[in-house]
Amino acid sequence: MASIRHEIRINAAPDKVWNVVTRPESIPEWFPGIDSCTVDGNVRVIKTHMGLEMPEKILTNDSLARRFAYQITAPLYRFHLGVIDVLEIGPGDSLCVYSTTAEPDTLALIIAGGTVGALEEIKRIAETS
Repeated sequence: MASIRHEIRINAAPDKVWNVVTRPESIPEWFPGIDSCTVDGNVRVIKTHMGLEMPEKILTNDSLARRFAYQITAPLYRFHLGVIDVLEIGPGDSLCVYSTTAEPDTLALIIAGGTVGALEEIKRIAETS
């Protein structure tokens, strides 16, 4: 099982950063390669540019801790856990951390590559909105 974490410092208040990621249906706005998604309760199904649909179970959407956690439930994965944390560094200064744990290991690498672009987009949105 592989676990990979990326982080980015964002020149915005943590609540502003959190507002970018807390809405499960907003993922196509900031995660590269995702065209659309549907959300029904705690189930989100994303659709990639290549037309692949991947179901996910939303495990945590905690505005107090500013933590969003989900699990890809597609049979492609034996295990998956994605976690986004938004941490306050200071007034108007945040750290956004995106962690991916998956098995098989190669799938963790693929998703973690996308999380780098996702963090850049989260930063862009939070700093310009």
